[in-house]
Amino acid sequence: MPYYVYILASCRNDTLYIGSTSDLVARVWQHKNKIREGFTARYNVTQLVHFEEFEEVGMMAQREKRLKEWKRSW
Repeated sequence: MPYYVYILASCRNDTLYIGSTSDLVARVWQHKNKIREGFTARYNVTQLVHFEEFEEVGMMAQREKRLKEWKRSW
């Protein structure tokens, strides 16, 4: 089963969201349709701009952690 780390962006305010999932299509659909209340719904972060696929959940988790360590100021 593949696992994914993904980055979503908001077109109007340059906000990024980093997440992980085992079903990328379904998860992006949930973000776009604001199925869950939270950060992405509040800030309209719905545009998939990057994703990476992993075969092992541990590798996915390590990559997600590394990406979330990025500085927020670009």
